[in-house]
Amino acid sequence: MSDYSDVMILVEGRTEQRFVQQLLSPYMAEHRVYLTPIILDKPGEKGGDVRFVRAKNDIARHLKQRNDTYVTLLVDYYGIGRDWPGIDAVRPGASPSEIANVICLATQRAIDADLAVYRSDVRFVPNIAVHEFEALLFSEPATLASAIRVEQQCVDAIIQECGEPEAIDNSPQTAPSRRIEQLYSRFKKTSNGISIAQAIGIDRMRKECPVFDGWLKRLESLAEVA
Repeated sequence: MSDYSDVMILVEGRTEQRFVQQLLSPYMAEHRVYLTPIILDKPGEKGGDVRFVRAKNDIARHLKQRNDTYVTLLVDYYGIGRDWPGIDAVRPGASPSEIANVICLATQRAIDADLAVYRSDVRFVPNIAVHEFEALLFSEPATLASAIRVEQQCVDAIIQECGEPEAIDNSPQTAPSRRIEQLYSRFKKTSNGISIAQAIGIDRMRKECPVFDGWLKRLESLAEVA
């Protein structure tokens, strides 16, 4: 029995991979959870259309490779394909927590149906971020506003309109990344986004983003039972 856990994180793209490498991995290592980000295999697919059939193949591959590791996901609800389990069961107007709960429960059941022999009920941790990575950057309005050179009230107004970072809505014009780009046209998620995230820090993100915090709590618990 070890006192740490190795976790493979299947991520949607390069930004999420860098977020794990530069912020989340060092943070979780303090909790004896060691993360390895791996970009989902998506031949023929574009970003924002992560199909379950391909995610399932990757999940299966990593569960089969070793019997002492865990597998989790870092993909967002509005970027998954229509074949994803539970997507049709989400009620209109559902809160971020409700969306995540419905999708994660259905995902776990779908994986367990075929991969229970690999202890998927224990070794697979479903996770659906309700919005794209940029939603986390709204966790600290002052830091975001300073980084993109706008008055803080511009960022505060978005939070007040939506209620919380994880509830920022999802149309092509009002998704978190579009909101930031409308305020700062030179915003680049793989550079500006990561540097802003570093300035904010994981603890602040956890405080303001319950779905994100719930996922990290689940990962932290793995080291306790490893």
